[in-house]
This record gives sequence, structure tokens and C-alpha cells, in this order.
Amino acid sequence: MESPERPPGSGPTPASAAAAATEAILADTLGGAHRGVVVDSPPGAGKSTLVVRAARELAAAGHQLMVIAQTNAQVDDLVDRLATADPELPVGRLHSSEPHPYDPVLDRHPSVRTSAKPAELAGLDIVVSTAAKWAWVSPDEPWRHAIVDEAYQMRSDALLAVAGLFERALFVGDPGQLDPFSQVGVEQWAGQPHDPSASAVGTLLAHNPGLPQHRLPVSWRLPASAAELVSDAFYPYTPFRSGTGPGERRLAFSAPADGSPLDAVLDEAAGAGWGLLELPAARTPRTDPEAVAAIARLVHRMLERQGRTHSERDSGDDGRGAPLSADRIAVGTAHRDQAAAVRQALAEVGGPEGPAAQVTVDTANRLQGREFDVTVVLHPLSGRPDATEFHLETGRLCVLASRHRHACLVVCREGVAELLDDHPATEPVRLGAVSLAPDGWEAHQAVLARLARHRVRLE
Repeated sequence: MESPERPPGSGPTPASAAAAATEAILADTLGGAHRGVVVDSPPGAGKSTLVVRAARELAAAGHQLMVIAQTNAQVDDLVDRLATADPELPVGRLHSSEPHPYDPVLDRHPSVRTSAKPAELAGLDIVVSTAAKWAWVSPDEPWRHAIVDEAYQMRSDALLAVAGLFERALFVGDPGQLDPFSQVGVEQWAGQPHDPSASAVGTLLAHNPGLPQHRLPVSWRLPASAAELVSDAFYPYTPFRSGTGPGERRLAFSAPADGSPLDAVLDEAAGAGWGLLELPAARTPRTDPEAVAAIARLVHRMLERQGRTHSERDSGDDGRGAPLSADRIAVGTAHRDQAAAVRQALAEVGGPEGPAAQVTVDTANRLQGREFDVTVVLHPLSGRPDATEFHLETGRLCVLASRHRHACLVVCREGVAELLDDHPATEPVRLGAVSLAPDGWEAHQAVLARLARHRVRLE
């Protein structure tokens, strides 16, 4: 749904700006002279929608297409989206030979063919698989076109393994998310043009600086209260705006507040989009028992107060909005043991079969790409004695702060600002290394400065 009309001279609406960007991307993809097109997408900008549309238009133009994603979950999601958007479109899902290699939801689509053998999918309009699986494919002739989804999560060595399979490609990804993961040390290659740990997009542009680069300018996920902060803190080189304006989304609770800090921070987040529940300063174990307990109580209180969300997605004239159900709430952490501790605490407060059992609790790595109405975040630096490179990574904080449509609540120990001042960024400068992400230290400071306006102390 489009935002209200802008006054004359105020620029294009979010919908028209996004549409113009999409048309330019498709024009370069289908008819451009370059072998590659790069698209930067902020959180919730419609990246998957763009991939599906580009794939359908390439297939409609008579081009057989290979699509490369980075995980099996991403592949299954894309195949499901393609088959849902066009039930008559033949789509192949190339998978491994392991038991249960794909999501059974794909079996409900008659147009989807699944196989572990590329030859059995030959001739289909579109074939989708992971980069790891494509690396073992040896076609008689390369595909004319390819789409690489989540291209910033793809390492350059993975791109090298599949680059001979296609002639032209559309690379779509989010430059602000977590960097590609490597299980071995890669410091010796940092800044080198052949760095295998660099993102596929970074290496591609380093060797092909003249490729067309586009960006999706609108986030349809983030509300107006969040888009400006996330854009300024994490996307200074590819800014974006929200698809909705102030007041177009609302979060309200049916049950009145009881005067507790938990209700105070819930009401603050409902009104402002952000809330900071701050515990007293202390150095704690990574699975801080008090912070974990506070998160569990906060989630349960949120469910007890029976929230309702109001947004551009609402239909009907009753104006009641949609209930804030447990499956539309997520808790994000930096570490798996923290997520496990939160799950256990939620079960202890409300029982293993209670409503909170449906709340998603996971790490930033696993929440990447997902969307919820409200998120609760355990700050990566809460209670820590130091600020390590892992905890200062820009992408981790970006993911945690950009999963919500209505509000984000952060639970944190007091003293993080001082911790950052005591541990300034000390990463060595690597000549030749190019990053579109801002410095993690600066991004943390920017987010903390904003959260300070919405602080509620929990003594």
C-alpha cells in the first residue's frame, strides 16, 4: 500500500522511487551490455520480490536461468515464492543426496521438480540450488543468465567455483548484514585482490569496477521510527528510507500498565519504536542470569498485555488491527548459549507449552533475513569486560536492530558507552580492503545514543 501523497516538490513517494529503481535494475539485467549487475538492498526492501520478478521475466524472455543461493533454507524459500507467483512456471530444485534434502512444502507445487541429478532438471526454465551444490555441476554449455541471491553472504572462493557456469549474472544482496563466514584464519589474504574470504560482490567489483550498481531505496519492513537510524548507522553509502511515514504503524496494548519498569519500557517502545531496558552495571557471565530473566519476563508481560498492531497491511473498517501473537515476536542474541538460556527461561516462566513457546529465539546469524512485528535484543556488549572484534561487528548489530516492523526492545547492562570508550577500535588497517560497512565502534555509539532517549532502568 502506498504512503499518502507527498506535497508538491517533496520528491517521489516511496512506492514510485522503489518502482523506478526496480525498472532500472530489470532493464540492465535483461538488456544491458554488461556481464554483471549489482543490487544493494537494505533490510526489508523487497530483495526476494526482485529476485522472483527478475527470474520470471528472464524465463518469459526465453532465457533458461540458474539461481544461486547460499543456504538450503534460502533455496527452498525462493522456489516456493517462484511457484506461488507463477504456478505454471517449471522450476527445478537441485538438492543433495542426503535424506530429507528440501522443505516438504515444495511438494505441494506441481510445477516444481526436485532432483539430486542435474541431468534430470535439464531443460527447465529455472533451476535453483546452493552455491555449494552448483560447484559440483558440469553442464555441456553454460547458462546464459544467473541470479546470485544473498551475494554479500557468498565468499569470493564460492563465486570462483561457479563462475564458469554462466555468462551473465544479477547479484543481489544486503551490504549491511553479517560478513561471509570462514572457519579458518584468512588474515594473510586481507586486502589482496584474491582474498577468498571477501564477499562475492566485493571481489566482483574490485575486478570489474565498471559494472552497473543499483540500490533499492525503500525498506518496507522498518517503520519510520527505525529506518533513519538504521540507514545512518549501517548504510551510510547506500542510504534508504521507510515505505511508511510517522504514525502509519502503531502498536497498542489492551491491558493497562501496572507501573513496573517492564510495562514502562513496553509503552515506550509502543510509542517510539525503540525501548532500552537497562540493568545495573556489572561484569557478568555471557549467559547473564539477570538479563536472561528480564528478557523472559518482558516477553511474557508483552503477551499478557495483548498487544495489537496497526499498519498499512490492515484490511477492513473495524480499525482493530491485528493481534500481536507469539509467533510475531523474536528474541535475538549474539551467541547460541545465550539463545538457549532465554528459551529455558521462557519455559520456566510460562511453561513449555505456554504461548511464549512460539516466540522465536535465536542468534543474529539465524535471524538474518527474517521479519517480525516486535523484537527483543540482548545487547552484544551487555555485561562484557571488553569489546572484541566479534561483538563490534557491524553486521551483527545491524541484523539485531533491523528485524522489526513495529518496535525493537533492547535489554542491556549499564556502562556499554563507557566500555566502548575504554576499548576503541583497534582493527589493523588493511591496504586494499574495501568495505561498504561503517566502523563497528561508530555504529554501536550511534545506536546507543538513540536508545538513550528511550531508557527505562530496571533496578
